[in-house]
Amino acid sequence: MNGDLIIRRKYEKQLVPFIGKQLIKVLTGQRRVGKSYLLKQTMNCISRSDPGGNQIYINKEDLAFDALKTAAALNEHIVTNTKAGVKNYIFIDEIQEVDQFEKALRSLLLNPVYDLYCTGSNARTLSGELATGLSGRYIEIPVYSLAYPEFLQFHRLDSSSDSLLRFLRYGGLPYLKHLEWNDEIIQGYLKGVYNTVMYRDIVMRKEVRNIVFLENLVRFLADNTGQIFSARKISEYLKSQNISMATSQVISYLTHLTDAFLIQKVGRFDIAGKKIFEVGDKFYFQDLGLRNTVFEYKLTDLGKMMENAVYNHLRYQSYEVKVGSTGPYEIDFVCRKNGETLYVQVCYLLSEQSTIDREFGNLERINDNYPKMVVSMDEFAGNTRKGIQHTSLRRFLETEL
Repeated sequence: MNGDLIIRRKYEKQLVPFIGKQLIKVLTGQRRVGKSYLLKQTMNCISRSDPGGNQIYINKEDLAFDALKTAAALNEHIVTNTKAGVKNYIFIDEIQEVDQFEKALRSLLLNPVYDLYCTGSNARTLSGELATGLSGRYIEIPVYSLAYPEFLQFHRLDSSSDSLLRFLRYGGLPYLKHLEWNDEIIQGYLKGVYNTVMYRDIVMRKEVRNIVFLENLVRFLADNTGQIFSARKISEYLKSQNISMATSQVISYLTHLTDAFLIQKVGRFDIAGKKIFEVGDKFYFQDLGLRNTVFEYKLTDLGKMMENAVYNHLRYQSYEVKVGSTGPYEIDFVCRKNGETLYVQVCYLLSEQSTIDREFGNLERINDNYPKMVVSMDEFAGNTRKGIQHTSLRRFLETEL
């Protein structure tokens, strides 16, 4: 194993309690966010705690395992490589590439000699097959691209305004640590990842025919990051651009994008009425580097990227996140975790009194005592208004909430 492996502590804390337990540990997330890396991290951990254990690693992106296309073939390979008298730890990378994989996992789980771990890059395939075939017998751990503190650690950077801008521009895919800080090189790598997600995980797997529309839809979402849209409004906008696409088809393509973890859909929540709105969602990219690959990086879009970064950090911190509404006033994020709520507003700069009144005022209208904060690019932060905290984006992204 690689002795230079950087430990991603958040995921180690989530995985370690389940090592050796009769549950399948499933790491889910977009391609290249580090799921394979976390499997190797777990393998290292197990090697230390059980040096006599037998580890079987299967990478479905490796041609050496191309023959393992079915549940039966997968099961046979594992049984053949099983060692008697020791614990056998099974690691399967990109398990959705195996047809009816849940049958093999269900069978293996019956034998306590096995401890099972796998990764997957398609939300619908995994959730559907696992829920129906392995209900109650697996634990799902979502994996995200690097959070800002991890980004600093991987790239050996100090926290600074320059480091933050690099993070907002290039995102947090872990492999970037091996590349020069050269825009052409990094963009080339990110474009390759984007193409893999689009064409392998969406176009080929979902048999998408209108590829041009799919690409235009991604560009539209990148240009309108953080805006409230419904599928119907997107369809109407496209018609204004002489592109005809039925609302049902827009919904289908949006689902493909979310299933591949390229984008994340955030619903709206009526704070006063405690109900979920049925129409109108926001869309964010799981990795800002990919967002900036499909839509030109511009400093004028910094507000959009900030909001996307705040959302990603909240999800990384395991919050359930909705867009809030108090009458006609919008709250960027209503965040819930362990029975507690956090309200967050995001704006570029608090340079005008009208901006200050709007951002703080929207939060002041919420009639409860849960913590509330405004996040901006202003480096001067830490003050409050009526108990509402103001914090800089850099400080927010460095904080464990």
